[in-house]
Amino acid sequence: MLSAVQNPRFYLFKRRSPLHFYSSKALLSSQSVTGPEHHQCSASTSPPQSQILTIHKSLLSGQIKAVDVAEKYLSRLRRTNSLLQSFLHVSDSVLQQAEDVDSRIERGDDVGPLAGILVGVKDNICTLDMPSTAGSRILENYTPAFDATAVKRLKDGGAIIVGKTNMDEFGMGSTTEGSAFQVTTNPWDVSRVPGGSSGGSAAAVSARQCVVSLGSDTGGSVRQPASFCGVVGLKPTYGRVSRYGLMAYASSLDVIGCFGSSVADTAILLHAISGHDRLDATSSKQEVPDFRSQFDFSNLLESKPLKGLRVGVIRETLDDGVDGAVISSIRTAASHLEELGCSVTEVSMPSFSLGLPAYYILASSESSSNLSRYDGIRYGNPVVADELNSLYGDSRAKGFGSEVKMRILMGTYALSAGYYDAYYKRAQQVRTIIQKSFKKALDENDILISPAAPSAAYKIGEKKNDPLAMYAGDIMTVNVNLAGVPALVLPCGFVEGGPVGLPVGLQMIGAAFDEQKLLKIGHIFEQTLQGCSFLPPLVADDFAC
Repeated sequence: MLSAVQNPRFYLFKRRSPLHFYSSKALLSSQSVTGPEHHQCSASTSPPQSQILTIHKSLLSGQIKAVDVAEKYLSRLRRTNSLLQSFLHVSDSVLQQAEDVDSRIERGDDVGPLAGILVGVKDNICTLDMPSTAGSRILENYTPAFDATAVKRLKDGGAIIVGKTNMDEFGMGSTTEGSAFQVTTNPWDVSRVPGGSSGGSAAAVSARQCVVSLGSDTGGSVRQPASFCGVVGLKPTYGRVSRYGLMAYASSLDVIGCFGSSVADTAILLHAISGHDRLDATSSKQEVPDFRSQFDFSNLLESKPLKGLRVGVIRETLDDGVDGAVISSIRTAASHLEELGCSVTEVSMPSFSLGLPAYYILASSESSSNLSRYDGIRYGNPVVADELNSLYGDSRAKGFGSEVKMRILMGTYALSAGYYDAYYKRAQQVRTIIQKSFKKALDENDILISPAAPSAAYKIGEKKNDPLAMYAGDIMTVNVNLAGVPALVLPCGFVEGGPVGLPVGLQMIGAAFDEQKLLKIGHIFEQTLQGCSFLPPLVADDFAC
């Protein structure tokens, strides 16, 4: 039986490829047992459709009301959030905003491409008149006086911000166990983590508590939870989306990213928030293409819709330390890309393993500087103290969690006079090597692929007391942030675990500012991945035929 629950037709490859894929016979005889309860792949399952386009079309045609859409999602959110703990705050004005959308439609006003679409926002992205705590006690009850640029652009497009999603404190973590308020659970198996630090945003989309959501990605915080929760996650090119209003963790690595239940929804969300912003000096003036134009369904009628594209599988991401069933899923996904017309070969990137230590030195160093503003005076909840140093120290001691304190200490150490050259400077040199390595590989290939994580979602508490094991889980994603290039993660199959199996994500990496190509390939891959439903059992009954 199969432990990687894939469409059986993917195993029919018998010819040799540059990757030496297994034949169907070898796969069938070598995989561990998957019981009959693993029903998430079946021949009758249709590919995911854009919820944004479906809702928008239905609203404009008068088939449904925005209030009805909002009530449906809010009802599901209320029913499931006590179990998932994905939202820290839910807006009390959602229905009023939906009524306003209905009124504007009745008047014939232009309502925008996101009218009536419920969007969850990660809690480190500032929202006007709504708490924004970054998952930290030091910002408990903080309400910004402004919207982040990305949030403002969503509202300008007619979107309704449904609430703020849970996260690891200041984005430092991979499970949401680092949140000061609650631990989010995985909709596929509530005993497992949803990933992090954007675990709340990923779980909310997976459980259909909102249509799409925003997260932030410093070293994989959008892509890893997308893989764990079976949704689509996009990390844009650094500078594509304004960081104004995103609470800084590591400023040279942070980006705002997108979650959706389909590649099309992720693309529409990215298009809405992209573009230069005078309030962010690092935002790019590169022209923003219409990412929505990639979804020409006539492409799917061709037998080889991706003919001529070159795909490189990063060899170092399929080595020891990666779960065997995950490797099998990625190889099967590569075979599917070959079926679609791609030329698939292995690519060696010897510097890949250097990314993890370099990332943690650089990210910790930048965080030690960025988080110095939380002193109880400029930002943060102050404590009563007799003198200034005590106020600073006590405010941070009570406000920051243990993981944040540890990373601040690591970063301060790396930046200290005696160790700067040995750690921070050398990490920057490694970063340059990684950037050159990616440029070379992407000059020779249209995209690179790898797993999004070394394993599927693991149990809550399994790695909480082993920070090195948790950090190692970022090995697949941190290099992309160091290089500043875009990456798309979409579900490609299942491995054994949980009630019906656990989703596995395929990471597609593209050249800087070439999100269009990633989205096109991802969309065609997703629409031709026959027989897999990435709807968790927690809410499956809501969508039963």
